[in-house]
Amino acid sequence: MRKFVMAMGLAALTLTASACNTVRGAGNDIESAANTVDDAI
Repeated sequence: MRKFVMAMGLAALTLTASACNTVRGAGNDIESAANTVDDAI
């Protein structure tokens, strides 16, 4: 039972970390697009 709980905790931590990277990447993409539009205007 203890190994199962540890595995679930590790899986949750991994998913949380990857979600943060995804959100950060999306933010960088939006910022890059906004800078491109500003340069074009």
